[in-house]
Amino acid sequence: MKKALLIALPLALLLTACQRETGPDPLKLTGKMFVFNYRLAYATYMVTLEQTEPLPEGSIVKAEFENPAGGAPLTLERKIFPNLTRVVLESPDITCVKKNQPYKVAISLLGPDGNTLQTLETQVTSNLDQSILPEKALVVGPAYDKNPAVFKDGKAPAHFETAKCAAG
Repeated sequence: MKKALLIALPLALLLTACQRETGPDPLKLTGKMFVFNYRLAYATYMVTLEQTEPLPEGSIVKAEFENPAGGAPLTLERKIFPNLTRVVLESPDITCVKKNQPYKVAISLLGPDGNTLQTLETQVTSNLDQSILPEKALVVGPAYDKNPAVFKDGKAPAHFETAKCAAG
């Protein structure tokens, strides 16, 4: 009995050591939110990741953001820089964000050879509805000049039109 235990214990330790060949996940999700830019009348997803393990040179991260307006997911691809520990993913502009509605985000970390090193899935939920945004950008150009389509003769309108969702 003791002999069997002496053989089984090292074998069990060896098998436990082999369970994870790749080590800890190299990216950790540290933040997720919607960004509403009131001045420019757009919204985006923003997801932040922290690099917790060294990554091979040439690694990339791909993200798919559920499209709140429906249709195909919005995609983004970013190169990972080994000396930068934070990765910020901001989606293309989105419309039709609904308050308290969870939206899916899928992230894949790919090595330089294209092999998947890690996948992450999360949901982002807004505490605001996109209808808080103005229908048109309030400012235009690099100097943030008043948008003439909104400010007639330089005067603010009595009521700002708000963003509407064309989908569903």
